[in-house]
Amino acid sequence: MKVFEEMDSYGHEMIVFARDEKVGLKTIIAVHDTTLGPAGGGTRFWNYATEEEALYDVLRLSRGMSLKNAGARLKLGGGKAVIIGDPKKLKSREFFHAYGRIVQSLGGKYYTAEDVNTNTTDINHMHETTQYVMGTPEISGNPSPFTARGVYKAMKAGAKALYGSDNLAGKTVAVMGLGSVGHFIAEYVHKEGARLKVFDINKDAMNRAVTEFGAVAVGADEILTTQCDIFSPCALGAVLNVNNVKNLKCMMICGCANNVLVDAATGDALTKLGILYCPDYIVNAGGIINCEAEIVDPVYSADAVNKKVDLIYDTTLNIIKLAKDKKISTAAAADEYAMGIILKARK
Repeated sequence: MKVFEEMDSYGHEMIVFARDEKVGLKTIIAVHDTTLGPAGGGTRFWNYATEEEALYDVLRLSRGMSLKNAGARLKLGGGKAVIIGDPKKLKSREFFHAYGRIVQSLGGKYYTAEDVNTNTTDINHMHETTQYVMGTPEISGNPSPFTARGVYKAMKAGAKALYGSDNLAGKTVAVMGLGSVGHFIAEYVHKEGARLKVFDINKDAMNRAVTEFGAVAVGADEILTTQCDIFSPCALGAVLNVNNVKNLKCMMICGCANNVLVDAATGDALTKLGILYCPDYIVNAGGIINCEAEIVDPVYSADAVNKKVDLIYDTTLNIIKLAKDKKISTAAAADEYAMGIILKARK
């Protein structure tokens, strides 16, 4: 992979490759755009098959954070970090001390938070060697409830656009992935009277949803094709492509996973199929909205954060309208909306 060509392609400002041999740390930090403020985005810990795969992931995810933060009108640019390796073998306090020192060396250009396979304990350990963290346990803690709340509000907005009412009672929601965010989403829609179908590779998580919410457990080979009103992808990204969307049996897609669509063509394919896609980085911005409050608000308030998160409902409706007016996919409309905010700030 030609790194500078990839940076040009995605529009990145900076990519940092760093390691600490003593603790086995290998990390890539990508700063995509700092027009609106310091780059903000989580640290993903994943056992990538190749370094090229890790680089591709961090480039894609950091660009997505620029759009997400802009779409939520935050005073943050876009960034992301990946740690290469097996978290079950490498995690320790010393490991995250080493990583925190690397983040600290960037001097505030990048603020990190939790992501896949990192949690508030890890953030706390990072915080012992860097001030540039978000979602710290002593202030706001786990941002998952805020992320879930935003997805839920977006789902209601999508229902309003589709059905004329944002009431989810009686609707069938298929949730793919029952981590902390996915479980909260399932809880939200269950409380409103929706029926649930669920899948997770963790059988305990799936059984918990069955017990607590009366959900119907489905297999890995069924979750994409099961009959439902709303499909909610809440695991890793790149779930949908131009081929498998033809097998979907839903009217709406709205979940917390990042980069759900493999490419722009998939967004166009969904539009042709008449399936409403609520753009992932618009709907799942609740967590980063909460994190930003730690940095910019004089006094942190969860109630104030929730009010900002609830605006995702209106933003989702605005993007659906923009897509309809311009006869483009909602994915393209979201990009146009978010990039418009960045470009206006540059001027």
